[in-house]
This record gives sequence, structure tokens and C-alpha cells, in this order.
Amino acid sequence: MEGLIKGLIDVALGHDNKDDEESNPQARDERSRSSWAQVVSGEPDEGEEGSDRTHGYTQNQWNRQGKSELGSQDWEVAGSRPSRQPGKENEVEKKDEWKTVGEKPRRKPQKIQMDQWHGYKRAPTVQEYSDEVENGSYLEPAEEELADLSQACNKLWELDLNRLVPGKDYEIDCGEGKKVFQREDMAQGGLFNWVNEDIFRKPTFSRFCSLLDNYNSDEGCKEVVSSGERQEQAAFIEEISRTAPIKYLHKYLSSKGIISENHQDFKTMMTSLWFDLYGRGGTSGSSSAFEHVFVGEIKQRGEQEVSGFHNWLQFYLEEAKGRVDYQGYIFPRRRGQIPDSETQLLTIQFEWNGVLKSVSSTLIGVSPEFEIALYTLCFYMGGEDNSIQLGPYLVNIKCYHLGDRIGSAYPIAEC
Repeated sequence: MEGLIKGLIDVALGHDNKDDEESNPQARDERSRSSWAQVVSGEPDEGEEGSDRTHGYTQNQWNRQGKSELGSQDWEVAGSRPSRQPGKENEVEKKDEWKTVGEKPRRKPQKIQMDQWHGYKRAPTVQEYSDEVENGSYLEPAEEELADLSQACNKLWELDLNRLVPGKDYEIDCGEGKKVFQREDMAQGGLFNWVNEDIFRKPTFSRFCSLLDNYNSDEGCKEVVSSGERQEQAAFIEEISRTAPIKYLHKYLSSKGIISENHQDFKTMMTSLWFDLYGRGGTSGSSSAFEHVFVGEIKQRGEQEVSGFHNWLQFYLEEAKGRVDYQGYIFPRRRGQIPDSETQLLTIQFEWNGVLKSVSSTLIGVSPEFEIALYTLCFYMGGEDNSIQLGPYLVNIKCYHLGDRIGSAYPIAEC
């Protein structure tokens, strides 16, 4: 009877097992102890749904100094929040209660493995590369491909063995559609739900991503390229030159007499075409084809706007760091062709570092070597507008020349 009365009193006073934990911080600490990844990220162990899925990842410090200081560290984490301190739970919970209505959910911490990146700045001759694809008749341009740029580009699509599979390697959420002039945010969350971490172990993907932090986003800012970054560029070209799309590109251009059959001459040409600096925004040496097309720049003269930035890997990584805010897709020209999670050619609107990109087209899930090959082929063999077929997509590849340089290149859906 005495025990029953004591129990009723405890209930009336609001005592429960939580009081035992409050009076015993050690018990609470044991209960809240997280896995290694959660400890590193600062996230509480909440047994999140779907944790058995391999999610995407990115890094917390994607800057020159950060990457050079990584050494042999295995992981860098982005988007993490400070871990809760003992006695601060109520304070954190109160803050969480006052979220803005309509605020986009925070992306969970993402990871990217970077332990090999510090080695990419070594001399290209001492680096290790993947095996070259075997030469064969399938890499030789057919007569109809030499006569038709569209067929040649479609052959590159077929040769992109590293292209990702929607639903298997990544998942996107297109959100709602809008017209270009509309400024409402039509996306409840980010474009990417997850990306399989294994894809960043692919040599061409890994080397491509390591190049993205070599640039200043201000369009009129003169770039300074270190010797290590030059070696990084040359090693990237060496890596992609071992893949089927680039080998096909070389054979195609040499068949047309644009470049010699010498492999070293071809790689030198590719390095110069994509990485040599030129003037943009009134400043010499402030831009390059690689920076503009894949990384993106912000125009500073007049009203700020995003220029370039047509690569899905850069979009994913910047979105994971909270620098990109996806605003929704742009309605296609034809009704009934609404993009979904399987679509690999998207026209979208987003903000980058708070600056609007009102309309941008990008190929989702394609490999770096494919895009390099595609835009190089159109630059040498096509004009400003290049109507081509890429698998199921009818595309116009816009390609702008700045003398003998690529000023810009990007896809536009034609239907």
C-alpha cells in the first residue's frame, strides 16, 4: 500500500525515468553515445530511418587551404550542427520549436572520402591511374558518325560506361515547376535526396571533384594557379584519356585532321583548351573553360548573377554544403513532359551563395569524361547551336567561342 501511494505521488509530481537520468548524467551520456560517424558530424543518434542506405556525401571545408591540410584524413563532414551539451537539451528543443513556416528541411551531414586527393598534386608521371580501356573497332568512328555530328555525340553517350543509374546510384526530387520569370521557390527541399558514396571512388569522378575548389567564384578576380594545381589538371586529363569517350574523341578529331594521332599532343591540347586562363569580366587571366562551364562564376558588374555552372557534381556538392538553394524546375516547352526522378536532362532555377541563376540546364549522372568529350567535339566540329541526339534526349548543345577558347558550353532540351 505504501508503494502504491508513493507511485501515485511520483506521477502527480511528474517524476519518471527521465529524473533518474537527470540525476545520473553518466547514464544519460551512455544512452546518447553515438556511432563514430555521428560523433564526427555532431549529430545525435536518432536511429534515422533508412540509415542502412548508402547516402551521398560532401566535405565541410572545400577550400584550397583545407584540402592541402587534409593529409591522410579519411573523411571530412559538412552540414553538421554543434553537439548538444549536457543541460542544454531544453534550450535546443525550444529553438527547434520556433522554425520558420515553410523553411526547407536541413540536409543531414554528408561525407566525401578525400584521403587520396593530396596525392593528385604530385607530378603526373609518378601518380597511379586506372587501366586504359581496350582499343577496338567500337572506338573507331564510323563513316556515318564522321558525317553527322549528332550520331557522333550519341555514340559518346553510348560509350559513357561511368554514367550513373537513377534510383541505383542517386535519387533526385524535382519538386514543382515554374516559368523562368517566376521567383517563388517551388522546391520543398534540395534537388538531390542522396548519392551513393561509391561513385566518388571512381577515378575520373574523384579527380574531377578535387579540381572544383581551385577557383575564385568572382568573375573579375584574377586567378592564381599553383604548380600543384597545374599537376592536378594534367593528371585529370591523363585519367580521362584512358576512358572510352575521350579515346573516341581523339580518334574522331585525328580523322578530321584537327589533331595529330600522337597521344601526348592530344593531352597537351586538351589541357590547354580546358584549363588555360583568359579574360572575362574585364580582367585578364580571370577565367577558363573548366571554371566557367563546370564550376561557375558570379558576375559582379551591375546586378549580380550566376554565370556558367552547368555541372551536376558541382551542384550536388555545393547543395550539400548549403551554398546552393534549388528553386524548382523550369516548365518544358511541350506539355506532358514533366521531369521526374529518372530524368537526366533538367532545366532548373537555383541560387548560389544567395545569387540567382534564373535558368540553367544540366545533364544529371553523366561522367566527367563524357561532358569533356561532348563539349570538345561540339567546339571543334559544330557551331553555336548543335542539335543532337543523346540517348532518349533531343538536345541543343550551345557552344560559344572566345577566339580559340571555349567561352561556354551547355545543353538545352529541345522538346
